[in-house]
Amino acid sequence: QVQLVESGGGSVQAGGSLRLSCVASGRTFSGYAMGWFRQSPGTEREFVAAISGNGPTTYYADSVKGRFTISRDNAKNTLYLQMNSLKPEDTAAYYCAAKPSLYTSFYVSKNEYNYWGQGTQVTVSS
Repeated sequence: QVQLVESGGGSVQAGGSLRLSCVASGRTFSGYAMGWFRQSPGTEREFVAAISGNGPTTYYADSVKGRFTISRDNAKNTLYLQMNSLKPEDTAAYYCAAKPSLYTSFYVSKNEYNYWGQGTQVTVSS
């Protein structure tokens, strides 16, 4: 079992930056592949970025590639999402998710993940 708590959301103008954090408690953090997802009212939860348990393998949705960076610090049990050049269409609740996994694997489907945080709201104004 792992518990996930996101933070770092807020309101920002278009072109601005935010860094989201997700702190994990429970079992060995490096044994989990991690992901970020987002959801706006009335829409499906969508994939944003994923990272493998040992960190070097990452994958991004086309909509955020080149603007967002996913990273992790296994010593601090923390997952990050650095979001730059934010756009109004990035407005959503952002969720981190975890899946027990081998070191180099990552996952893009929300159905693959076993554990979820409560979400943090990001609002980008034009």
